[in-house]
Amino acid sequence: MLRAIENLIRLGTIAAIFVRHDALWPAERLGLPNFVMVPLRWCVRTFKKPGTNEPPGVRLAAALQECGPPFIKFGQALATRSDLVGDEVAEALTKLQDRLPPFSAEEAETAIEAALGKPIEELFVTFNPEPVAAASIAQVHFATLLDADGVEREVAVKVLRPGIEGAFRRDLNLFYWLAEKAERYVPSLDRFRAVAVVRTFARVAEIEMDLRLEAAAASEFRENFIDDPTVKVPLVDWQRTGQRAMTLERVSGVRIDDRAALSAAGLDVDEILRHASEHFFNQVFRDGYFHADLHPGNLFVDTNGVIVAVDFGIMGRIDVETRRFLGRMLLGLLTGNYQDVAQAHFDIGFIPRDQPRDEFVLAVRAIGEPIRGLPLAEISLAHLLGQLFATAKRFNIGIQPQLLLLQKTMMVAEGVGRTLNPNINMWELARPLIETWMRENMGPSAELKAALTTTLARLRALPATLSKLELAAQDFADGGLKLHPETLRLLNEGQRRSPVTPALWVIAILLFLIWLAL
Repeated sequence: MLRAIENLIRLGTIAAIFVRHDALWPAERLGLPNFVMVPLRWCVRTFKKPGTNEPPGVRLAAALQECGPPFIKFGQALATRSDLVGDEVAEALTKLQDRLPPFSAEEAETAIEAALGKPIEELFVTFNPEPVAAASIAQVHFATLLDADGVEREVAVKVLRPGIEGAFRRDLNLFYWLAEKAERYVPSLDRFRAVAVVRTFARVAEIEMDLRLEAAAASEFRENFIDDPTVKVPLVDWQRTGQRAMTLERVSGVRIDDRAALSAAGLDVDEILRHASEHFFNQVFRDGYFHADLHPGNLFVDTNGVIVAVDFGIMGRIDVETRRFLGRMLLGLLTGNYQDVAQAHFDIGFIPRDQPRDEFVLAVRAIGEPIRGLPLAEISLAHLLGQLFATAKRFNIGIQPQLLLLQKTMMVAEGVGRTLNPNINMWELARPLIETWMRENMGPSAELKAALTTTLARLRALPATLSKLELAAQDFADGGLKLHPETLRLLNEGQRRSPVTPALWVIAILLFLIWLAL
């Protein structure tokens, strides 16, 4: 009960912000009844800010910005869900600014000392009190230190914003509460897997708020490209890294989207684009571990033309099976084998078996035919993925959060490529790698190898499975069938579930709280 009261009070405050920005249009899309929408529309007409005439996505982004850091991050996550908010709104949310006023140098130094257990003077030779970047979760300061050889090195120190963990904890509780209510009382929203989406967002937030995890992500990413002279990932200083502070090698360069500056530095822009294309392919298909925040502010090019990546708070991981699915889907679309594209969705379990296969093949053909005969240079893989995800509502496709994250990342990467050279598509440059990967992973020998690997894994697991069956049989013989307490709780809740009354109480209280907040 206490949780519900706290969430309702917070929800009322947030709803008031959305009213002022005329950003309650998502409620319209949910199809709420008139007795709910009429008071909401009256609130908007009465209390919205003057001059609020921007497009819906811009108004939503402004409201999220005012709601605070967790909502800024959640808005950025929603930018990957064009199936939920539409392409135009998703595009507006990708531009949601993750910038806040910096906190004081004294607070930063205190946090660093508490995280690393030493005075700032012992940790660094110099520490610049002026931050070079201030975002919703952390800010960055430049410093210098003496390495093991006594050589002075330049580093960048990232430190969490004071109180950020409490703010995220409060709003994550709200997000989970709303997602649970949506799944429980609005069956039509089941396919969006609201709780799973919030859970994915919570995992990302957990990594961003434990800088040891971000440092580990940077370390793994660096290892993946350690032998590649065309890309650089800053080295982590583990002795000066803790949960709330992280120290990395300082890197410098020109933003990858600053074509004029790159040319002025004597760098070959087309060569940089080729390297960037290869890097992104290797992240997704070779490693299955990709930088999921590849906006131009996180990619630089040094004086030698080496691409430098920073900020590893948001990373994506794709297993081998899903990578094979992506390759199979791409190959089928490019060759016109729409039956296999559809079959790939059923084989991996993205589409329930009870859905009409022939109709899905027809939908895939509608996506694939317009690109038939086009050179790869004119094909946007991100757009193709987006079109396939757009069929989710009709065919009850279970949306995969990591694939949506990949699609968003691909869109950003393709945008960077067009900035560098609008006449060259990054996938055309990576085509030799794509073709090689497909031969090695999509042919009969690859399928046989995958089948043998799966069979061996199941054989290794067989003794443990038999042991569990034996224990279960013994338990049944001793005392009959037993249900786990959590199963009993869910069954009991299902019997008591009312699809109308609790939702109406929530709506009534919410409207009252909006009135109070305004």
